[in-house]
Amino acid sequence: MGELLGYARTSTTEQRLDLQLDALRAAGVKDRYVYTDQCSGMHAHRPGLDQCLYELREGDTLVVWKLDRIARSLRHSMTLIEEFKHRQITLLILEGHFNHTSFESSEGKLLFAIFAALAEFERDLIRDRVMAGLAAARARGRTGGRQPKLSPDQQATAREMASSGMGVTRIAKMLGCARQTIYTLLAQAPHPTRAEAGEEDA
Repeated sequence: MGELLGYARTSTTEQRLDLQLDALRAAGVKDRYVYTDQCSGMHAHRPGLDQCLYELREGDTLVVWKLDRIARSLRHSMTLIEEFKHRQITLLILEGHFNHTSFESSEGKLLFAIFAALAEFERDLIRDRVMAGLAAARARGRTGGRQPKLSPDQQATAREMASSGMGVTRIAKMLGCARQTIYTLLAQAPHPTRAEAGEEDA
């Protein structure tokens, strides 16, 4: 029988992890197997999560308070769940969407298929919006080219594309900028949403 590993995350250092940690302990996770981060979920690389994923072994169970504590987007959720299934790791979500759902059950497989399709649809919508924006810019006489900076709208678009799982090289190519511009942008913590700023657990 594998170990129970837990992961908890808040969006800022001012927010507290207590609610999530208490829930993980109540689920049976020992403190030495708890990994944490205090950063926006938009960050592609989170040290605590990276370490947790590295430590997971076949037969282990990863326990999280809510799915949005580990996933950046719907598509990222599906990617993680698929990875866990491949590695024979159980994901236990305590609250919110998919709480206490086994993805090996008939219901879990159906939900996974539905949300995977929605994630693909989400990615296609983002790509279509970007292509339409670039076409509109060309129609106004702007050929794209490499720009030293991105406009606020372009920055929001870049973050949205990254959250959907799109690679930095492709984002930079579509927005006509250097890859380093995208890396720098994604390294900056975006302003928290009102929901994130107000939640006690996040």
